[in-house]
Amino acid sequence: SAFISLYLSLSLIYQTTMVTSYRTLSVALILTLAGSIAGFAAPSSRFLPSSSRVMSSELSSTSDDYDIVKVDLSDGRDYPIYIGAGYSDEEASKLLQSHVKGSKVLIVTNDRISPIFLEKYENILKAGGNLEVHTLVLPDGEQKKTIEVMGLVLDKALELALDRKATFVALGGGVIGDMVGFAAAIYQRGVNFIQVPTTVMAMVDSSVGGKTGVNHSLGKNMVGAFHQPECVFIDTETLETLPDRELQSGISEIVKYGLIRDDEFFEWQEANMHKMLVRDPETMRFAIKRSCENKAAVVKDDEKEAGVRATLNLGHTFGHAIENGSGYGTWLHGEAVSIGTAMAATMSGKMGWIDESLVKRIYDILIKANLPVELPVDSPMNRELFLKLMSVDKKVANGQLRLILLKGDLGNCVFTGEFDEKAMVETIDEFVAECAGQPV
Repeated sequence: SAFISLYLSLSLIYQTTMVTSYRTLSVALILTLAGSIAGFAAPSSRFLPSSSRVMSSELSSTSDDYDIVKVDLSDGRDYPIYIGAGYSDEEASKLLQSHVKGSKVLIVTNDRISPIFLEKYENILKAGGNLEVHTLVLPDGEQKKTIEVMGLVLDKALELALDRKATFVALGGGVIGDMVGFAAAIYQRGVNFIQVPTTVMAMVDSSVGGKTGVNHSLGKNMVGAFHQPECVFIDTETLETLPDRELQSGISEIVKYGLIRDDEFFEWQEANMHKMLVRDPETMRFAIKRSCENKAAVVKDDEKEAGVRATLNLGHTFGHAIENGSGYGTWLHGEAVSIGTAMAATMSGKMGWIDESLVKRIYDILIKANLPVELPVDSPMNRELFLKLMSVDKKVANGQLRLILLKGDLGNCVFTGEFDEKAMVETIDEFVAECAGQPV
């Protein structure tokens, strides 16, 4: 019947053409209905989301020009992730100001982002004259993600005599988001904050879920707190100024979601990686939304990382060791995670937990994304350094190292301390075999 065809066609529109605005959907509805009445049947989509993993209808909604993904938490702490492109200043002001509880705002950004976006967001928050808006610019870079630099946020807040009703706004990538969130968590024992991510990495991962913190010389993100934002405000047009290397770094986290829980999304990525690399707007918006839906679903089930949320750290135990051992700033986070993901896949394959064909697909998609899958010959990494740094990973419990590894079909993983240590050491040895850090 026409109505059955209409239903199937609308499903196809949502999945494959990624209709993302009400106005576009209205046009599509009219055209689809006309086609259905004329007797044309819509083909099925092979990228139908798994209802047991990502339930878009429950997590997401669509307004005129942006999507809303809901992070569903207990105790009334739910918050929205707004995902759009080119919001009008009026629309951005309305959305952001609705999440400011007091009358004072402190926007914190870095010296690379500030010339591009700081004035814009300062004006957006000042619109209407109801808010007193202050700004702070921090130095850029992973190597600046320290408790000393984070302390500058606290210094500024105290100098301004901000009270507990103040709102901090993190404008930037993951480093800014983590530091500002941590400052908000501990300033006067906790104030509100808003995430305005400007990188793919921050949009799909670090801005969502409330993990905040700074690095320590002995380990990455070892000092921090769980502190959820009031909202996450994503404008994908900010990606137009993002360097290619950082774009690719963020894509590593998108790949992760497909590997650990969303096989259809992984297949979509295999088919659309070239569109992500050229920043096709609809493709990027879909990838960001689907990633946020995955992250929100996991955070809902395990906010404080007691179990399933740890699976979001696929490749991170190896990757954090690479970041720290190589010197913070040598690798972008997503680059180190990409190598770590290759190591996790290799180790999983060695233990027979996944087929070699899947190992190859993982390497192929990372290479297609222009991400590294091996250590360079000048790397300082060696077996001893890997094992030392991994021993202080946050996922160690009662002295036992636990890893996120792939097991079974695509889209499945385990968080476990029960693995073949010989396979882990063999994997490390293979990856450091030609590195300069190897003992003579």
